[in-house]
Amino acid sequence: MASETKAERIERIKREKDGLEVISDIYRYASTGEAIDPEDIDRFKWYGIYTQNRNLQEAEDETQYLMLRVKLDGGYISAKQAEVLGDISVQFARESGDITTRQDIQFHWLKIEDLPEILERLSAVGLSVVGASGDCPRNIVSCPVNGIDHDQIDDVRDVVVALNNLYRGNPDFSNLPRKFKIGVSGCNKHCIQHEVQDLAFTALKHGDELRFSVSVGGGQASNRRIADHIGYVKRRDIVKIAEAVARIYRDSGRRDNRSKARLGHLVEDWGVERFVAELEKESRVELERYDGAPFTPYPRRSHFGVGASVKKGYNTIGCALTSGRIKGENLLKLGRILDFYGAEGITLTTTQNFVILNVHTDATEPMIDTLKAVGFHPYPSVFEARTLACTGLNFCKFAVSETKDLAIEVVEYLNHRFPDFYEPVSISINGCPNSCAHPHIVDLGFVGAIVKRGDERLKGFDLIVGGHLEGEKSRFALKTGVKVAADEVAPLIESLIHNFEASNSTDFGNFLLEKYAHESAIPSTP
Repeated sequence: MASETKAERIERIKREKDGLEVISDIYRYASTGEAIDPEDIDRFKWYGIYTQNRNLQEAEDETQYLMLRVKLDGGYISAKQAEVLGDISVQFARESGDITTRQDIQFHWLKIEDLPEILERLSAVGLSVVGASGDCPRNIVSCPVNGIDHDQIDDVRDVVVALNNLYRGNPDFSNLPRKFKIGVSGCNKHCIQHEVQDLAFTALKHGDELRFSVSVGGGQASNRRIADHIGYVKRRDIVKIAEAVARIYRDSGRRDNRSKARLGHLVEDWGVERFVAELEKESRVELERYDGAPFTPYPRRSHFGVGASVKKGYNTIGCALTSGRIKGENLLKLGRILDFYGAEGITLTTTQNFVILNVHTDATEPMIDTLKAVGFHPYPSVFEARTLACTGLNFCKFAVSETKDLAIEVVEYLNHRFPDFYEPVSISINGCPNSCAHPHIVDLGFVGAIVKRGDERLKGFDLIVGGHLEGEKSRFALKTGVKVAADEVAPLIESLIHNFEASNSTDFGNFLLEKYAHESAIPSTP
């Protein structure tokens, strides 16, 4: 009998037991200590649970440690929730904590027997892990200053709530061909990266009327493509469109090949015209078609520093976290800071940073001083602001190279050498080709690879350059053919910045594209 393919195995597992049904097994394994069925381990993903790489584990320690991803609606965390998350990190996760590009937070070093207590603590403060991973709708990303930003186009918090209510724990959408990523934005800076979402709704003004641009089929890994803009809808029709797209994807997406199973592959196979026709039929909503407004370039899509809130006399404070890493003790401190200064809470961003909400004007500067003292960056350098990193080799079984600590080292190196450099530079350090840290849409993307140096094989990276998001002007990064070991990353960036400063270019991304396109066109010396 022929062995199953990966796709056949996953589809069988989902048919035999829906991922949402594994929660009772999680509690059973936690109480009995019995060996976990490998097929249930795959189903654990529907509750944000993954097995952890043993890279940092002592040889004699046979424990199977787990990662847990907490799905944060709207990316929001209150002061009390920050304290509970900090306690979980300190008591169960060896102080680990990583903010993700989908406005979630995840912990490492967890044991199966501790999961019931952890899940109960999360539930007690309104937090959940349902649908944090698996072949289902993932966390719906949105602007971190929804409803707060004085310059927003629309407050879409209620839309995010409605979509979460539609998808959360819904067996109609818990068995999709692959993951399904949605974004909803009322932001005037278009900060959710709608161009690379499976489905995105982006607010704009058409004359005096509010409309939402609809884009479908974006992605950055095996389905690397810029999403197609397919038209505009009224606000009231967003949920209808989102539900119809999920049904179309569920029923017509490929299930025979995991690498060709994302929504973008279906759009590619069908063509945009057929997809739109099916969508309008399924949703009973006719998309409007006309030229829309331009989109904000990727380097200007941020909310750092002090911003004006719609609540008179209050501000927001946007802070950078290099590589998204936040230790448990700092989560606890953050919760106490929010309490002390009477802030509403924080929201996480799609670039692994966070924004503090509704800080009174009189408390704003004192709070900034406190944040700096703890190690947060309300006025980040260009390197602190735009350096992403994935989970990396220390914890991820797919990674080739370590990322988080390297990203912090690279930022410190560049801050020291370029204290007065202000040109926006976006950097991603990604441990494997799966694009979790978005290396294909930044200026400098480092993708995990083995690098040869003489007879040595070192953990390192392939360099890709020039990625950019700006609506129809978007582009993915160019392969350069350059390979660097981990300790060569920072010196290479230093050299490129020096070259940029010596050039006539005014845009770092364009400079990189021109440099490497030119060098790749030069025949190699025989």
